[in-house]
Amino acid sequence: MPKFKEALNSGKFVVTAEVGPPKGANIEETLHNIDLIKEKVDGINSTDNQSSVMRISSLATCSIIKQKGGEPILQMTCRDRNRMGLEADLLGAYVLGIDNVLCLTGDYISVGDHLDAKPVFDLDSVQLIQTVRMMEQGKDLGGNELNAPVSFCCGAIVTPEAEPIEPQLLKYEKKVKAGIEFVQTQAIYDIDNFKKFMQYARQVDSNVKILAGIVLLTGAGMARYMNANVPGIVVPEELIEELKSAEKGKAVQKGIEIAGRMIKQLKDEKICDGVHIMAIGREGVVPDILAAAGF
Repeated sequence: MPKFKEALNSGKFVVTAEVGPPKGANIEETLHNIDLIKEKVDGINSTDNQSSVMRISSLATCSIIKQKGGEPILQMTCRDRNRMGLEADLLGAYVLGIDNVLCLTGDYISVGDHLDAKPVFDLDSVQLIQTVRMMEQGKDLGGNELNAPVSFCCGAIVTPEAEPIEPQLLKYEKKVKAGIEFVQTQAIYDIDNFKKFMQYARQVDSNVKILAGIVLLTGAGMARYMNANVPGIVVPEELIEELKSAEKGKAVQKGIEIAGRMIKQLKDEKICDGVHIMAIGREGVVPDILAAAGF
């Protein structure tokens, strides 16, 4: 059983974090960040051309995480590969000892840095989850026999602060039906609102483990930008004011304090099963966030 799956099933408060692969062949910073966090978290996600920006592949980065002694979670989007490419990468991941996968549909090409690229979207995230489960039965999507099956701990995402929320909830139910074991949510900042989502999620399937997404706020400007430009993320005005009140040069420290406080509340009040920390571009501060949360 993957170490991550063991953690999910142990009843402990699970912590995962994210490493963004670099845009280029120099991986020194990535290696440094993996070393910083691998002993402090239960799993490390490698993003898959996040925000439609081309970077080192998630599969390669997960292999490096594994070599460095971390527990990799392969992020896989449907935007860049057809079903054959996705199935091939799932087989490749499994034989490399990568047995956790997060299934995503993927951001649109228009938000990224390759505007002339052709989006694929042969499958969506629900169909990718179904593909994982079919390959575990020893068959590919063409109905052909595999010479040996795979076995994955399979997860997906959900956006609890989406407006309207109903389409998200419908898709979440489809993902649960397809066979997910865990969820890493998009960023949450309104914990009272998140509690309502958790009530719903527990009713759908209480066995699916929910990890609340925590995105590090590095300043009031970032918070306002996300409110204006990132669908499904709502940073409350009181948090923006708190960031504004930080001393000059201390906004990131204030963001770390806010993230730590939220994680502590989620854990102390047993609101969900864990957290997924996204310190985008600042992965090195993940240990500081966990320290602020009392870990």
